[in-house]
Amino acid sequence: MTGDASPMRTVLTRAGRTVRPGQSSPPIRQVLADRRELVAAARERAQSPFATLRHYAVTTPGKLVTILIVLAAASVSTGLYASTVLENRTQTLQRMIDRAEPLAEASQVLYSSLSVADASANAAFISGGLETPELRTRYANALATASSSLILATGSSGEPGADGTPDRDDKAVAADLNTLAVSIPVYSGLVETARTNNRQGNPVGSDYLGQASSMMQDQILPAAQRLYEQRSLAIADPQRSLSRPPWTVYAALLAVLLALILTSRYLARRTRRRFNLGVVAAILAITTGTVWLLASGLMSVAATSDARTGGADPLRELTAARILTQQARSAETLALVRRGDQGGLERSFAQSTEGISATVARLRDNEDVRRSVSTEQLDAVASAVERWKATDAVVRGYIESGAFGRARTMTVGDDENSSATSYSAVDKALVDAITSARTSFRDDINTAQRVLGFTGTGILMLTIFAAAAVILGLIPRIREYR
Repeated sequence: MTGDASPMRTVLTRAGRTVRPGQSSPPIRQVLADRRELVAAARERAQSPFATLRHYAVTTPGKLVTILIVLAAASVSTGLYASTVLENRTQTLQRMIDRAEPLAEASQVLYSSLSVADASANAAFISGGLETPELRTRYANALATASSSLILATGSSGEPGADGTPDRDDKAVAADLNTLAVSIPVYSGLVETARTNNRQGNPVGSDYLGQASSMMQDQILPAAQRLYEQRSLAIADPQRSLSRPPWTVYAALLAVLLALILTSRYLARRTRRRFNLGVVAAILAITTGTVWLLASGLMSVAATSDARTGGADPLRELTAARILTQQARSAETLALVRRGDQGGLERSFAQSTEGISATVARLRDNEDVRRSVSTEQLDAVASAVERWKATDAVVRGYIESGAFGRARTMTVGDDENSSATSYSAVDKALVDAITSARTSFRDDINTAQRVLGFTGTGILMLTIFAAAAVILGLIPRIREYR
């Protein structure tokens, strides 16, 4: 063995060096393949989170995690949306009862008081010489009430525009308020000048009174009427939207409820368990919120609708009737002041009183109005208007025959058959009906607000509970796949 190895060692050794067999290099194709494999592996490692996520999402635990996230987010989002919508409704009702309705009432009192002041000033003038204390007091009280109502009617019942400036309606209201604030003192000064000249027996007093009455009829009362109409719209517009149920909130809650039911069925097939306590608790919570909203929402809508049909609508018509009453009284007293254009003033009185009778007949035939304004109250208005028409016909007869003294006594006297007494009866009956309609309106709006109450907050709490229940119910099922 040693002898055989020696020649081989000699061959492999040259000049004292050991010659070793050379190592063969790998083929170029193998090198390129290995490089491609390394690049692919590096690329796969760089994309591994998304790839892993996509792969995980199609697995059963991945589907459960997706369902958990979607249901929890949908429940909380629906709760926040429902709470926002219902809170906005509650705030709108609150603004209506605290702000919009008192402004409309102040505007109505403003118009009526100005009309009463104008009619009283005319009546005091035609009484001749020194007016009676009753007429003087009535004029002063009406003007004072108009001034205080003007202060109350000042303000905005809406929100400013997007740029922080008042909207077009508020600008129109501001213009009318400015007209009233400037014109009422001028009117009062003209009346005092007319009264002074009338006491002194100067004929120019009638000119001053005519100028004051023209300012009242052409500038002040139209501005007051526009103001009242704008304030009434601030009540009518929100009522139209609040008379519709919050359908979008119902749809969102029902969508979440349907998703929870489908999830329960999916879990029953996958986990072979009939019920998941967390999902069942979430279903009960969303069902409770839906039923709660269904009851409170529909009750609030019904109360708002009653406030509109039984309160706001008759209140607006009765207020218009009272405005017509003041217009008829002004036409009646001006007939004695001017003693000309009797045909025009007579037509104005007839149109105004016919408008009052038509309004009363319309309200009497409306069943919704009977909840707020009784038939007896409407009958009182109708009978008082008929008596007023009869006494005015007598006054017109005296004027046509030249018996101005008798006409004046019938117009401003306190006899029970006088025109002044009939006018007072009509105005008092209308005020009673307006008070009843306003009380009914405020009661219904308060009911709508109280019924809606904490519904938004309650639904938010229930949806948060449902989200937590879904999380607690699905996490144990997800862990089972580890």
